Amino acid sequence: MSAGWPGVSVVMPVLNEELHLEAAVSGVLTQEYPGELEVVLAVGRSKDATRAIADRLAAVDPRVRVVDNPASRTPHALNLGVAAARHDVIVRVDGHGMLTDGYIRRAVELLDETGAANVGGVMDAQGTSPFEEAVAAAYTTKLGLGGSSFHLAESQAGPAETVFLGVFWREALQAVGGFDETMHRAQDWELNHRLLASGRTIWFSPDLRVTYRPRSSVRALAKQMYDTGKWRREVIRRYPDTANVRYLAPPLATAAIAGGTLLGLAGSVTGSRLLRLAWAAPAGYAAVILGGSAVTSRSMSDAARVRLPLVLAVTHLSWGAGFLVGLRRPRS
Repeated sequence: MSAGWPGVSVVMPVLNEELHLEAAVSGVLTQEYPGELEVVLAVGRSKDATRAIADRLAAVDPRVRVVDNPASRTPHALNLGVAAARHDVIVRVDGHGMLTDGYIRRAVELLDETGAANVGGVMDAQGTSPFEEAVAAAYTTKLGLGGSSFHLAESQAGPAETVFLGVFWREALQAVGGFDETMHRAQDWELNHRLLASGRTIWFSPDLRVTYRPRSSVRALAKQMYDTGKWRREVIRRYPDTANVRYLAPPLATAAIAGGTLLGLAGSVTGSRLLRLAWAAPAGYAAVILGGSAVTSRSMSDAARVRLPLVLAVTHLSWGAGFLVGLRRPRS
C-alpha cells in the first residue's frame, strides 16, 4: 500500500449468536492487519446470552465496541454499525462467520489494486455434523443453490454482480445511501446492484474465504430457504430485469411437482390414464435429485451422502414455495 494501510472497521450484525460470537470476534482480532482495526458489534434483541458475551468482549478489548440494534434486523444493524465506525474501510462479518487468515489484509490490497467499491470472496460452507455437511455440499454445487460465483471455490477473480458479505470503501456505501432497511433479506445483493448502477465495480476474488456454518436441522434449513425465496421474489419485483433461469427454476419446479402430484392422485382415484401421466413431474424431479446427489456426494461421508437428497429437496421446494407465496403486503 503506497499510502499506508487504512483503518478498518469490522461491522458485525449479531442476533442469537451465543454459540459462535466469541470465535467470530477472535477470528477478526487475530487477523494481524498492519493498520488500525476495530470491531463494531450491532446487537439485536437476542433471546440468549449474546448481549452478555458481546459486552464482555468489549470490556476486555478496547478494539471491540457494542451498539444497540432495537429493530433486530440485519440491514438496520449494518447501517448502525457503519454510522458508528471510525475508519474508511468497512468489513462486513456475520456473528457465525470465521475469516480465514489474512482475509482483511488481502481485501484491502484488492480494494487498492482493482479500484472496486466492494470486494468479496468465497462463502466456504463447512458442516460439523452429517446433516450440516450435506447442506454445505448443497450450497457449493450447481444442483443446490445454482452456482453463484461466491459459492464455488473454482470461480475466477474478476468483476461480479454480487459477493459474499463484502469489504467496502465507506465513501461508496454512503454515496449510494447504505443498506436498504426495507430489505430484510438479500440486502447485500440489493446494495451491490445500486453500487453497480452508480458506475462502481464489485470484485470477486477466490483469495478471500469466509467459513460459513450451515443450518443444522431440516426445520432451520426450510425456514431459511422459504424466507430467501420470498425475498428473492421481492428483488425481482423491484428489479424485473434481474429475473433469470437460476432464480425462476425453484418456483417452477415446485409448482410442477405440486401440480403433478395432485393430478396424479386424481388419476389414481378416477382411473384416468391421462391424469396419471402427471406423476412424471415429481418422478422426474426425484430422478434428477437422486442422480445428481450420486455425482455430488462422491467425496462426502456416508452419513452425509444419504442426507443429501433430502437436503436438496428441502432447499429447492422451500425456496420455491417462498417465492410463490411472496411477501404479504398491506391492503391499500
